[in-house]
Amino acid sequence: MKLITAIVRPFKLEELRSAIAQLGVQGVTVTEVVEAEFGPRAKVEIAVNDAIVDPVIEAVANIARTGRTGDGRIMVGDLEQTIRIRTGEIGEAAT
Repeated sequence: MKLITAIVRPFKLEELRSAIAQLGVQGVTVTEVVEAEFGPRAKVEIAVNDAIVDPVIEAVANIARTGRTGDGRIMVGDLEQTIRIRTGEIGEAAT
């Protein structure tokens, strides 16, 4: 599993959520952040199965891209384990 973290413009957030939902992503964590140079941004964290990492990255990049400075960035890292607290589900079932 991977953890995809993206910093995007806030007005792109709803379109981004919709696009990744079509790929089967259900859980998304969003945090409001402020970049020193570019101001308010949305930090989106998405835990995904390895099989859909590339389509999710492509969707995020395509939606977040405006062509102007400050469009954001995407970071991908390994996710060792995920546990859904309410049900005790582990791994992919917990995403």
